[in-house]
This record gives sequence, structure tokens and C-alpha cells, in this order.
Amino acid sequence: MQKAELPTHSIPEKQRIMSKIIWQEFALLGHLKTGKTRSFMFPRSRLHVWLIRASTTILLWTCVLQLTALGELWRPYLLQNGPFCLDQPDSLMQNVYPPARIYKNNGYLRVSCNGGLNQMRAAICDMVAIAKHLNVTLVLPELDKGSFWADPSDFGDIFDVDHFILSLRDQVRIIKQLPQKSSNTWKNGKIFTMHPVSWSSESYYLKQILPLIKKHKVLHLNRTDARLANNDLPLEIQKLRCRVNYHSLRFTPRIEELGRKMVKLMQKKGPFLALHLRYEMDMLAFSGCTHGCTVEEKEELTRMRYAYPWWKEKVIDSKLKRRDGLCPLTPEETALILKALRFDKDTPIYIAAGEIYGSQRRMEALRSVFPNIVRKEMLLSEEDLKPFQNRSSQMAALDYLVSVASDVFIPTYDGNMAKVVEGHRRYLRFRKTILLDRRQLVQLLDQYHSHKLNWDEFSYAVQNLHVDRMGSPSKRRVIPERPKEEDYFYANPHECISEISSPPEMDLAQS
Repeated sequence: MQKAELPTHSIPEKQRIMSKIIWQEFALLGHLKTGKTRSFMFPRSRLHVWLIRASTTILLWTCVLQLTALGELWRPYLLQNGPFCLDQPDSLMQNVYPPARIYKNNGYLRVSCNGGLNQMRAAICDMVAIAKHLNVTLVLPELDKGSFWADPSDFGDIFDVDHFILSLRDQVRIIKQLPQKSSNTWKNGKIFTMHPVSWSSESYYLKQILPLIKKHKVLHLNRTDARLANNDLPLEIQKLRCRVNYHSLRFTPRIEELGRKMVKLMQKKGPFLALHLRYEMDMLAFSGCTHGCTVEEKEELTRMRYAYPWWKEKVIDSKLKRRDGLCPLTPEETALILKALRFDKDTPIYIAAGEIYGSQRRMEALRSVFPNIVRKEMLLSEEDLKPFQNRSSQMAALDYLVSVASDVFIPTYDGNMAKVVEGHRRYLRFRKTILLDRRQLVQLLDQYHSHKLNWDEFSYAVQNLHVDRMGSPSKRRVIPERPKEEDYFYANPHECISEISSPPEMDLAQS
């Protein structure tokens, strides 16, 4: 990144020159008072007014010049050391925090998030908005440690706690732990705990949840994912969800530093693509998608699905699910799609994912077409990654930062990370995100493999299918009475985007 040029004169030199001019003008005003300006052609009163105006103008210009110089000195620092994934600097990025909001506290809200990093991230945003709406004090959210990933990370291991609390203090009071009296009650298992109803409006929390908080003083909500509706909420709630997500949930300095390092290394290679290749073992076992797997692999995935009792769907027709577009694309299918979209073979590709199921065997088809494939393990040293071992959420945070900063982002499955990154890129002036239509793509892939389409026909069809699926400005799809099927708020927070305008066109081919 090219550093901004410093001003020609240093700030002290500008101050010295401009101060000398001002003092000369003040001296002239002194001569006026002592009657030593009679040789001037102007009457005393007019000259007095003129000098005051001139001095005021010079003083104002001095302030402007000094502020400009300071701005030029600050700018490189903000670009290099601020949260680099945000294009639009604000007071929060400069750590200028707002004054605390004073309100009557209705009680304490304790929340336990569930799922992976981005599922928990969205839940945190929802719970902050709810706490503010109910005028309660929010206890720092607890993260999921008992899911498939078994990540022992606490909130402070992933996010900057102080920034989170201070940046939101004009909205809601957030504390790191309950007061001692309430904390003892919590340890004795006496705090009222419940699951909030999914996709609820703000009226549900006012009518059902607030009375419980007032009654019990402390309320514990667990399984907090998707507990706030996507649509039909007050604008202030929607904007607060965005503020938390894009400004207050800053990763820890260590994660930010490594993320910045990875982005710079990728940018040295040229414009790059972040590919969220969602083809890990847990994803395949959970979804029941086994296309391209061996018989032994299919049996292993089935055993894993039955091993987790909270995965309710056990008997799954993989072919039917794939035909309906509900399976992630395989590495082999992804290679053909990228080539059909006219990405150059030398395109730098960052794989934003965990360990791919089938490892090198499955990745060979993708690597043979696009050899310039990079993973975080190739960008960072063992020493860099050592603190992140067995910390899947912290690893996912690194992938998140690179994905948001990439020139193009392509998810092969619409999971939580794909959706949240898509929304973040929309928020950052609609950075190009290619949203693959898997339902149509598997039909085209099958027609190509059965020789019903030649390569040119297949490539043209794939490109034509995605002309309007580049993350351009749009409104969320609303489906009354079926909130699970409508567009996700965090994938397209259009209420928070002040200017709905398309970005400059960018050719798909990254040569």
C-alpha cells in the first residue's frame, strides 16, 4: 500500500511561519491603539475593521493547514493499523468512543451463543440490539464450547473485549461478569434459563422476555442463533445490528495482525479470489452429501451423522439433495465452474476452509487447473499458527478477514460464513461476490459430463446464469409466515447501506 505523502513543511515549521504573521498583525493593531498609524490613507475605523478581518482569516487558514497536515500524518496509521477490512473510517476505528448512555436498568441479560464463529457473531449482534431495546445490562456473551468443533475459546480470545464494550456504551451497558450477588446465584443454578423463540419480532421481547427479566432480575438465554427476525423491525434495531457487526466486533490485535499479514501476501500476487470451499468432513456428514465419495467414505460420513444425536436428519438421499441444490460443490465441480467463469489459470486463489475431506486426492482436480492455490498454512509459519491449534473459531476469523478483503469472493455453499461475509462485502460498497446457483449448476454439470453440452455451450450457460448474481444492490426477499426461507439479514443488510449503487464493473477473468 502506497503511503500518503507528508506535507512539504513540517507542522512545527508551519506553526512558526503562520504564528509570525499573526503576531505581526497583532503588533499592527497595537500601533493603531497608540496612534502610530496616521500616515495610512485609510480612516482609522475602516483600517481597524480590515485588520481584524484579515487577522481572523489568517488564523482560520492556519487551523485548516494544521488540520490538513495532521490528517496526512494520521492517514497512513489508520490504513496500516486500523481494522483493515473496513474501507470507511469512523470514530470507532480511531478509538474515539462515545459517552455512556444513562438509562434505568431493568435487569441483567446473560446469553450463551451456539454454533460456529459466524453463527455466534450474528447472535451477538442480535442480543446487543435486544438488550438495548429492553433497557437491560448485557453480560459479555459466552461462546459455544460443546459443539462439533469443541473450541475452548472465550469471547476475549477472538474479539477485542474493551473495544466491544466501549464502542457500544452510548447504546447499552455491557459488563464482563455479573455482580457478585447475582454471580453466586448463577453458580448455584438458580438463574432462570430459556430458549427464545426463533425469528421473533421486537414485540415478543417486550411482551414475553422483559417481564421475565424484571421478575427474576437476571435472565439467561441459550441457543441464541436466529432468535431475531430478518424483517419488519424498527430501523434503529437494524442499524444497531450492523454497527455491532461491522464496527464493534473487532477481532483481537493478534488475529487482526495475522489477517493483515495474509492479505498483504496475497495482494503481492495480484488480484486474488477467496474461495470458501465448504467441503469439510462435518459439513458432508451433516448434509448427507456424498457425491464423488468412495463407498468407504460414504459409510464413514453416515456413522458420523448418527454419532451426533442433535443432528436430527439421519436418512438422507444424497442424489435428491444434490439435484435440489442443497449440497456444497465438490472440488472437481468447483474447478470446472471457475474455468467456465473465465478465471485465468494463474489466478491466485485463497482457500478459506478447514481440512478438505479426501485431502490431496479431492484437491488434485482443482489444483491441476488452478495451480496457484494458497492456504493459511502456506502463508503463515508454524510459529504464527501455533496459538491457533485446536481453535477452529480463531482459524475461521483469519479466513473471514482474508475473504472480506479479497477482490472476489465465491462460496461453494451458503452456510453462515458465506452469508455473513457476503453481507459484509455488500456493506463495503458492494465488493464482488459471486453467488453460485447450485441447483442450476448441477444440471449443467451433469449435461456437460454426459456430452449433451460441449465446453463452449457449458461455459456460456454458466456465465449467463451468474450475470445478476454478483452481490449487486438488492432488497431482501421477504416471505411472510416462512422466515427460514426468506433472505438472511446478515447476508444483505440493505437498511444499513446508505447509497444503493452498483460498483464499477470488473471482468471475471483475473489474469
